[in-house]
Amino acid sequence: MSNNELPSQGLLTDPVRNPSSAAEPVRTKRAFLLILLTLLVPGSAQIVAGDRKIGRVALRVTLGAWLLAVIALVLLFTNRTLLINIITNPVASLIIVLVLAALAVGWLVLFVNTLRLIRPVLLPARMRPAVVIALVLAMVASSGSLGYAAYLLNVSRNAIGSIFNAGPAIDPVDGRYNFLMMGGDAGADRTGRRPDSLSVLSVDAKSGQTAIISVPRNLQNAQFSEGSPMRQVYPEGYNCGDECLINAINTEVTNEHKDLYPGVADPGAQATLEAVSGTLGITVQAYVLVDMDGFAKLIDAMGGIRIKAGGWVPISGDMIDEANGIHGMPSGWIPAGDQKLDGYHALWYGRSREFVDDYARIARQQCVQQAMLKQLDPATLLAKFEDIANAGTKVVDSNISSSQLGSFVDLAMKAKGTEVKRLTIGPPDFDASFSTVPDFDQIHDRVKKLLASASSESSPAAAADSGLQDAVLQPSSVPGSGLSAAGPAASPLAGLPATTPSPSPSSSSDFTPVTTTPEGEPITEEMLNQFKREGNEQAIRDLVATNGQCAAL
Repeated sequence: MSNNELPSQGLLTDPVRNPSSAAEPVRTKRAFLLILLTLLVPGSAQIVAGDRKIGRVALRVTLGAWLLAVIALVLLFTNRTLLINIITNPVASLIIVLVLAALAVGWLVLFVNTLRLIRPVLLPARMRPAVVIALVLAMVASSGSLGYAAYLLNVSRNAIGSIFNAGPAIDPVDGRYNFLMMGGDAGADRTGRRPDSLSVLSVDAKSGQTAIISVPRNLQNAQFSEGSPMRQVYPEGYNCGDECLINAINTEVTNEHKDLYPGVADPGAQATLEAVSGTLGITVQAYVLVDMDGFAKLIDAMGGIRIKAGGWVPISGDMIDEANGIHGMPSGWIPAGDQKLDGYHALWYGRSREFVDDYARIARQQCVQQAMLKQLDPATLLAKFEDIANAGTKVVDSNISSSQLGSFVDLAMKAKGTEVKRLTIGPPDFDASFSTVPDFDQIHDRVKKLLASASSESSPAAAADSGLQDAVLQPSSVPGSGLSAAGPAASPLAGLPATTPSPSPSSSSDFTPVTTTPEGEPITEEMLNQFKREGNEQAIRDLVATNGQCAAL
């Protein structure tokens, strides 16, 4: 035999490339080895046992994909913002979706080719099902995972495009990003919408340290910021009478002053943002509008939220006396104590204000927001990503630029677990009548000191200079309000300056839910309904006075 014939003879006796000459156990081991090679190093099975040209192409693609994965991993630890911006960029995310889909299809083709290389007819009959099952499982784990990742990224891409705009990025002001969070009825017909809740989320641009400032919907004489077109209409503030509450600005501008905001997608929301900016004495750069009717879908998609409720909360029936705000028989009650709320009940928990004032509702709304942020962990987000993303497109509208999502997500991750400062323009931080005749100089001073205490630049000495050292803060009750400093929006300590901020949320669960009457009788739904049937609403008010207390579990 010549030397030229030796390689061919070797191929004929090589059990990897020519299994027909091998023993049955060898063929079985070969089959599992080829599956493992295709799973771990796509293309390598073809290099050792099949068409080496195909194998070399597949191996180059595999090495390229590994290199990109390593780069992404490095960015995750060194420049997370850039990585998130790449993933959320409309063009880049589309390219990533197409690449992932192509890789999934290519990997699937390689597995099919590997099955041909295995030649199942040469395997023992008893081993054929095991080999096929192993190959199918490997296909699902590899090609299926890539395909599902492409699908989820496409869902995310569509959601981002629906919620956020493609406008210019915003810059921090005084080192902070300020976002106006509005909750209201934001369905298809937005004319006449009035936000039921207004709060500013102020985030330090470096550290992510956060402060929440709640503005009551019934605040009067709201001041428009300098440069606001509405200052032409109300130069002295929104002061046209008792009907000129801050939550009415959205409706009025939408219906009567839209021409003052040419090219603005939502003039009512923009005007409300300007009113909150002028009222608080800060620059609010962007808004997020949450449709409260669709809000329930988002909570259901999350699997519900867990809270500790300080008092019973009614699910109000139909309004029977609009002038006096009297409802008919409640259609249900949310009990005090530890609760897991679905979307419907979470919506009512944050919306109900029957038998208590608006400030108890504000405290509950803050608690619901905190519960959502606390309980939307990566595992929940991944497991229910599609439902959450689809619900988000129906719930949220914003003028935040999608180009900055990476920066803001990175800030949110930095802020996780840090103290959140809180201030309410009303009880427990101001008198109950303050919203009717607000002192804007006092508001500006309180807000300035609050944000100084939540700044990455603040030091213990600076905090002391502002009267903001947390060490001196102790829980205290607010007489007659049904709230305490243990709640999400805590009150100043008696005897300290009015500029003292809320205590740390770490003490927010330090209260006992009111589940019995002063006589020790358990409070029940039937008891509360009986008082309602008797017209004894004062008894109900006394029993549910603590329903502004709430803690996220």
